Amino acid sequence: MSRKLLLEHINVPGINTLEVYRQKGGYRAVEKALKTLTPEEIVEEVKKSGLRGRGGAGFPTGMKWSFLAKPEGVARYLVCNADESEPGTFKDRYLMTYIPHALIEGMIVSSFALGAKVSYIYVRGEMMPQIRILEKAIAEAKAAGWLGKNILGTGYDLELYVQPGGGAYICGEETALLESLEGKRGNPRIKPPFPAIAGLYGCPTVVNNVESIAAVVPIINDGGDEYAKIGIGRSTGTKLISASGNLVKPGVYEIELGLPVEEFIYSDEYCGGIANGKKLKATVAGGSSVPVLPANLTLKLANGEPRLMSYESLSEGGFATGTMMGSGGFIAFDEDQCIVRNTWNFSRFYHHESCGQCSPCREGTGWMEKVLHKIEHGHGSMDDVDLLWDIQRKIEGNTICPLGDAAAWPVASAIRHFRDEFEWHIKEPVNSQQQNYGLANYATPIEKAPVTEEK
Repeated sequence: MSRKLLLEHINVPGINTLEVYRQKGGYRAVEKALKTLTPEEIVEEVKKSGLRGRGGAGFPTGMKWSFLAKPEGVARYLVCNADESEPGTFKDRYLMTYIPHALIEGMIVSSFALGAKVSYIYVRGEMMPQIRILEKAIAEAKAAGWLGKNILGTGYDLELYVQPGGGAYICGEETALLESLEGKRGNPRIKPPFPAIAGLYGCPTVVNNVESIAAVVPIINDGGDEYAKIGIGRSTGTKLISASGNLVKPGVYEIELGLPVEEFIYSDEYCGGIANGKKLKATVAGGSSVPVLPANLTLKLANGEPRLMSYESLSEGGFATGTMMGSGGFIAFDEDQCIVRNTWNFSRFYHHESCGQCSPCREGTGWMEKVLHKIEHGHGSMDDVDLLWDIQRKIEGNTICPLGDAAAWPVASAIRHFRDEFEWHIKEPVNSQQQNYGLANYATPIEKAPVTEEK
């Protein structure tokens, strides 16, 4: 069994309440941080832990904190990005639903480290149950003296607010989130200046993901060095994975980084294999914005070594043979799933969610959706595949925020690894409407690698 840091007590009855959370050691990190550590020492512990942002970018959290400007007499802010909108990702919602005080405790410690006296949790607007849960937990914490004036008699003040968003995927981008939090339209800002210099209301601001902030609690409790011992290489600690698709046991899992992908998919401790006894065809390892991989490259690197659930191993080989950890939204597709239809579905999403600020994204996402619709519905031509490749290439890297890249990468990887399936849809328009391409048509069948007994 792997070590659990965030979900250890997730099944304890009443863990969502302050009383039970305290019984299980909750708020020890606040006591330790506020009474025995300086803000600089907390930042140093987070640096030593090697914690990387769990929202998708994977940037070292402690380093991000150290960039925060500290001009005299200017307010600083910590904003939690709980605008979880990436298709296939639902682990932050799970954490907020079942153990909200873990996030609140992390917010208090992190706010103290950053010198923030007002902090915000920005939650996707559709998550009204989670918003109510968080507001109730914040009220509990404040009534018990963990928030408000003079926390634990240390002289530190903190007010924590929950702010519902408008249900826009683009507001998961930190500068668009800040625009929305200020009451404006959620358009990404041009950087620089970065939020660490001029963020919320023009003041120095740190924006971190829910899981990233919750992970600060075990780091402070156990120490950064102990946290860094978990995982592999520069992928330290544990990671929450949202597993969905054609799996026997979909759900949210906490893994130690470095776990073999094959073990995550097929072991009974985790996903239990592919549902209904079918074969694995492809995976999206980190949410809809990362490259799709065929089964053989999901389980093995190009050199034949096992692929691991880590930032480095998943990206091994670049986009030619690798993908990204992303937000941890792991989607499995069995042999009966259509790659063309899935790619079209993703493109529909990105076209709908584009803020329209950048021409390549505004025009390109809609163009890709239309071309993919043609191919999927039996009206495509062979030139359309090359057209798709050209469109995605001209979107990537040419937009203010990464949404353009997020729209381009699934299309590029689908063509790169499954071009024959696209061409089959075009050559066999009638058959493609009546049956799936499956696995039998591949020159080299994509099958599950043999499970070895040795660990």
